[in-house]
Amino acid sequence: MSMDKDYWHRQTAEKPLFPELFCSRPEHKRAAGKLLIIGGNSHGFAAPAEAYNEAVATGIGTARVLLPDTIKKLVGGILEHGEFAPSTKSGSFSKQSLAEFLDHSVWADGVLLAGDFGHNSETAIVMEQFAAKYPGQLTIAQDAADYFKDIPNIILNRPQTTLVVSLAQLQKLCSTAKFPHAITFGMDLLHLIEALHELTTKYACSIITKQLATILVAHGGQISTTAQAQDIEAWRIKTAAHAAVWQLQNPTKPFEALSTTVI
Repeated sequence: MSMDKDYWHRQTAEKPLFPELFCSRPEHKRAAGKLLIIGGNSHGFAAPAEAYNEAVATGIGTARVLLPDTIKKLVGGILEHGEFAPSTKSGSFSKQSLAEFLDHSVWADGVLLAGDFGHNSETAIVMEQFAAKYPGQLTIAQDAADYFKDIPNIILNRPQTTLVVSLAQLQKLCSTAKFPHAITFGMDLLHLIEALHELTTKYACSIITKQLATILVAHGGQISTTAQAQDIEAWRIKTAAHAAVWQLQNPTKPFEALSTTVI
């Protein structure tokens, strides 16, 4: 396969593709955006907590975290800007939490479904309905993406949607969507780039994934690759938080923003 692909753009930390974005970041918090982070269940809330810390470190203006109310006693005095929505008996988001999802999303410029949702049938209904009803920028990471593996078109066809997913998650989404080019663990980088090019040409979503120590960003058929110094296992929450912030601060430049995310 030829390496001469006009849709493939390579960058490094020393040579970012879009250095001008670093110089045009908001100087004041009021102009730096509002991010709603949703996640957690009674057995864990590390993902939304990490996402909040990463969003703050990346320069978000204001971040708010929405958690199931079953863990209010645990985190009420610990997690800054924490809000709570109705939960099931098992400690996940209940069907009644959809109203809270939508109400808080009106306040936000973007929403990050950060993870640690657990596996719950009521939460699945909420996730599906929220993705369908919320019209704004949506970033999906960790086990949030797993809720859509059987209904992939809801997020693949959704504009202003960024999926920060492992190759395994991407494989499941593409398989269920009957995407003609299989995503496999053994495929080389060039074939993965071509598959992502075709996938994001066909569908409206943006995708960030990783193969070994290379992070790939795909949007509108354009692909950027960034080689990391080493293969980092725990990368999705940090990357998703950074992606959400960079994209809401550069809403007219999604490919540039998402590529800059991974520097």
